[in-house]
Parts: sequence; structure tokens; C-alpha cells
Amino acid sequence: MQKHKAFFNWSTGKDAALALYYLLKDDVYQVDHLLTTVNAHYDRVSMHGLRRELLELQAKSIGIPALKALLPEQPTMDEYAAIMMKVIMELKSGGCTHAAFGDIFLEDLKKYRESQFQKMGIELVFPIWQKDTKSLIEEFLSLGFKAVIVAAKAAHFDESFVGTMIDHSFLNNLPANVDPCGENGEFHTFCFDGPIFDHPISYDVGEKIYREYDAPGENESDKKMGFWFCDLLPK
Repeated sequence: MQKHKAFFNWSTGKDAALALYYLLKDDVYQVDHLLTTVNAHYDRVSMHGLRRELLELQAKSIGIPALKALLPEQPTMDEYAAIMMKVIMELKSGGCTHAAFGDIFLEDLKKYRESQFQKMGIELVFPIWQKDTKSLIEEFLSLGFKAVIVAAKAAHFDESFVGTMIDHSFLNNLPANVDPCGENGEFHTFCFDGPIFDHPISYDVGEKIYREYDAPGENESDKKMGFWFCDLLPK
């Protein structure tokens, strides 16, 4: 049976890594690209703040080419949509028929993705959709995956949290209101080893910084949300 050509929307984090693990075991799909949005101004992965070089080392170890969608420093929704549509239509012209995501239970985001990709004639795959997040993170660890915290919401965590590894101690000490997979945006990770990797990605923990952003959905300009970021340095 001929496999469906697919690209994976790659965040560099643990959920994406586990979802890709599932997808690579599925004989229905052939994953040809890892598509990642990169802030061209900072040369870093959007949201995670990860250096582009680490993304490329990650893709090389996985053995699937990294494809970067380059975004301006502060893209509008229209700019973002136009850039992504251009990249995805190029993938479609190259034979890709499916796109995969590591989403778990954000229904509104899933519906948005489906509505956007339907316009382009691309079918979507969600390998870990609606799986229990506590079970997922435990499976992630039991399979031998390793990840480090690169960003965390200051409402839940302090500076010491970023730069630490995800392990069973991490799970046991999570605040009660934080999802075990950070599915509500509480934290983001960089996955650097596991069964989908040929070899682990070596890094050093660099500077830790605090940044504030406008809170989404707020009408007042003074509504901010803070994040701690940890700069990882490739060895």
C-alpha cells in the first residue's frame, strides 16, 4: 500500500516528539518534513525561544528535514496565515496530502486548524488527540524520551523551573492547577533524546530571562502575562 506523504508541524517539544513517535510507527504515513515556525528577527523557534541551530540538530538526529516558516518579529494574524499558506501550498505541490499535529485537547485550536487546512485540501492527523495527559507524560518518560523546560508561565513557576529536566520528580511536584503536559500553555520544552533520535542533542543551559506579553483576549492594554525563558546553547 502506498503511504500518504505527510509533514509534521514540529514545535521541538515533548508532545510533538511523542506524536511523531506514534506517526512513524503507523504504516499509513510517510513523514517527509518537520515544519517549524521561526521568528526570523531573533532566529529562534516561535513561542519556545529555541535557537534555530538546536532545531536543525534535532531534525538531523531524527532524520527528517527541517522546514522553517520564517515569520517577522511581530506578525499579525493575516501575515502569519499568508506565510503559512505559501509554505503549505509548496508542500502540497510536492505531493504532501496530510499534516500532523501534537495537539491533545484544545478543541478550539483543532477546529481552527481543520478550517484552515481544509481550504488548502490538506487532511489532518492528530496522533495523541484526547489521550490522558498524565498517561502521556508517563509514557514519554518510560519510552526513554528526555526533555528540558525552555519556557514557563510566571503565574505558575519561578526562574528556577526553566532549564530543568522533565522527570518523575517534576511530575510529583507540579502545582495542582497545571496540566502534566502543559497543554494550557503553562510550560514549553525542548526534546533532545528518545527512540526517534539517532543520537541525543548536547546543550548547555545559558541565560534565563523574564519577558511580558499582552494577554490574549484582554481588552485592557495593561493586562500582561509573564514568561521565564531559558536560553539553551548547542555544544
